[in-house]
Amino acid sequence: MSNDMHSESFPLSGEKSLNTREKKLATILMEAGVSEVSLTRALVALGEATAEISLHLTNYVRHEFAGSQNASGDHQLELDIQCDKAVFDSVKASGMFTTVASEETPEETNVGNGIYSLGCDPLDGSSIIDANFSVGSIYGIWPGSKLVGRTGREQVAAAVSLYGPRTVMCIAVPGIHKAFEITLVNNRTEWHLSKEKVEIRPSGKIFAPGNLRATNDHSKYKALLEHWMTNRYQLRYSGGMVPDVYHIFSKSKGIFTNVSSASAKAKLRLLYEVAPLGMIVECAGGKAIREDKDESVLDITIDHCDQRLGVCFGGIDEVDIFKQFMFST
Repeated sequence: MSNDMHSESFPLSGEKSLNTREKKLATILMEAGVSEVSLTRALVALGEATAEISLHLTNYVRHEFAGSQNASGDHQLELDIQCDKAVFDSVKASGMFTTVASEETPEETNVGNGIYSLGCDPLDGSSIIDANFSVGSIYGIWPGSKLVGRTGREQVAAAVSLYGPRTVMCIAVPGIHKAFEITLVNNRTEWHLSKEKVEIRPSGKIFAPGNLRATNDHSKYKALLEHWMTNRYQLRYSGGMVPDVYHIFSKSKGIFTNVSSASAKAKLRLLYEVAPLGMIVECAGGKAIREDKDESVLDITIDHCDQRLGVCFGGIDEVDIFKQFMFST
């Protein structure tokens, strides 16, 4: 079967034909080893959502609040709502999803009669967008119609999009034991395979220490920070989880931490952020563990949509150093 025949063989819904961007991404996925047409259709839908969000960000001018809060109590930007709508519209059009929950719509929401469910953060980093820093989108795809009660290990794919000078998307599919990167090119009309394999080497002196306020009353985290500085690690921290973790993918090395304390509570949500990114990290050969014990974040049961925790992502050796400092008695 030729690439063109494969990409033409599955309209996203009904008789809708694929646009050039969708065809190109379908071909990339097939060549990467994704054999399931249904999963290809689901990932193509996330590519379409990413392209639409990229357009919204390009046209963003003012930091306008919508006058509403999401269920987590966060004030919503108009941009947050636009990006959330872009994801919901794309996954509904695909016909591949039954349930979606997002940071802006933090409950299991029916979107059709598909075979997958999606947990996502359509706009991660809205607090730093006024400074024109890079921001991102995070996606996790689970089989079936439920998200609560599942683990991250059950994901059939995960993806993260980064919006900066370029719009890129890193896709991980555990079934093919691979993570790879695509880039949106030609005025957003097509995707290009920009990195065939994303890998994280065991060691590398790059660190991104999130929630540093916790060092005020967390002596072990403070000691770890001093270790990084004493050993001349390079600080690469923007305040956005997506760009900071993506930097590890880009450089193939490093460590990202977000540790909580009594005075600085955990902020990262398991469903929307931690589980999908954890899947990509592990598919790239790294480790993704919780802050308080040597357990993969992919093995934690999602008890509710707003479940939060601290984490450590990175190269195997760098995570082992984290464990030596944080889990010592």
